[in-house]
Amino acid sequence: MADQARTRRMSVRVREIVAEFIERQVKDPRLGMVTVTDARMTPDLREATVFYTVWGDETVRADTAVALESAKGVIRSAVGRGTGLKHTPSLAFILDAIPENAKHIEDVLAQARAQDEQVHHLAEHARPAGDADPYRQPRDLSDDSA
Repeated sequence: MADQARTRRMSVRVREIVAEFIERQVKDPRLGMVTVTDARMTPDLREATVFYTVWGDETVRADTAVALESAKGVIRSAVGRGTGLKHTPSLAFILDAIPENAKHIEDVLAQARAQDEQVHHLAEHARPAGDADPYRQPRDLSDDSA
């Protein structure tokens, strides 16, 4: 088993190799605008999971997934040549959910901003429920001379 630093280095190297190979070598028309976002390897360096995003709708994403699966063998060969590992890692391509998560966070933040604006608007014309100064005033002892 490799140490964590070597595993991280190999993950970065696999990500770079896969991204470059997809950009320059894979000529599949089903392949959309693919961005390789991350790669993670098991500690024994035998399996690599490659995360990617695709610009487009669901059909483009599905076509890209099929294209990556069909090109998996040649991409794996390129990874084997590029890393120099004794055993070439098997590849698994997973669609990254970063864009959907980012959109969800943006929607939640927009909703929170709208609620804050509503509260601020209501607070502009609000008045205290009790006296204007609800705190007890200290007695002035100089007036109690009688």
